[in-house]
Amino acid sequence: MKFFPMFLRMADRDVVIVGGGETAAQKARLMLKSEARITFVAPELDVELQALVDEKRAFHKKGAITPDLFKGVALTFVGTGCPGIDASIHALVREAGALVNVVDQPHLCEANTPSLVDRDPLVVAIGTEGAAPVLARQIKTHLEQVLEPNLGDLVALGGRLRSAAAQQVHKDKRRAFWRWVYDGKPRRLFARGAGREAAELIKAAIQNGGAPDDADVGQISLVCVSTTEPDLMTLRAVQRLQEADLIIVSDESFTSILELARRDADRVVVGKDRGTADWRLSDQRKLAQSERDKGARVVWLVPARDADRAAMGLETDTECVPAVTI
Repeated sequence: MKFFPMFLRMADRDVVIVGGGETAAQKARLMLKSEARITFVAPELDVELQALVDEKRAFHKKGAITPDLFKGVALTFVGTGCPGIDASIHALVREAGALVNVVDQPHLCEANTPSLVDRDPLVVAIGTEGAAPVLARQIKTHLEQVLEPNLGDLVALGGRLRSAAAQQVHKDKRRAFWRWVYDGKPRRLFARGAGREAAELIKAAIQNGGAPDDADVGQISLVCVSTTEPDLMTLRAVQRLQEADLIIVSDESFTSILELARRDADRVVVGKDRGTADWRLSDQRKLAQSERDKGARVVWLVPARDADRAAMGLETDTECVPAVTI
């Protein structure tokens, strides 16, 4: 990973865009989604950029370009349309110690702009380090279809209610509460445009100390693993790993699959974290059932050859998830 993905706070910070044409306009449209102060550096601006300056939504600076122009700047875009001029300006930006993106010259970029799926304040960024921008756009198109258009409104509401939830929902119930908000009835209501009803439902749940009793139900997902290649996992298996409170890994060779799991999920790797390499399936099953009964979502990774034995004794509502699509 040459570029580490990170979201930067841009409110009341400066962004400099060197250039006055369409390339600069493309970067400006992107940065206008943020709360940054934008300054265009160019002898002249096209009509779109000039309109932004006239509306006091951006500033315009003419004259000599020196390193002082970029000191303390959060981010600089360089896109004059001339590769040679852009490269020389890149040197000045780096002398000032600022992050820089030089359009169409990846080797001169300390920062890249990803493809964005914008459901403000929910934002999904997709990057390929400049290697496959077409693929990034394809993934963006897919996510635009998956994430409902008004999902950001639910996220914003959740943000406003976090303090109240922290005060009135016991910490042991908060994870289940927020899971219900974003994966239960409130989200379904928002998706069909019933935001007010969803808000009232969430507020009532906070007053009552957590999600409705019928929402806080644990589950065991038995994931039958026939390969350790993470990129071959089914979508459902990945979803369960992302939702899991506890992941039981019955074979230490499956640990590469944990790259797909939620980072703060508890993990038990048999033969490493608990028990021995001979820890029986019945011991793992007992742990899975115990945590499920406490309301946890448990993912149990077992070899496909052991799936039938692992499932013996589990309740009929246990979910069996194929790990690989053949």
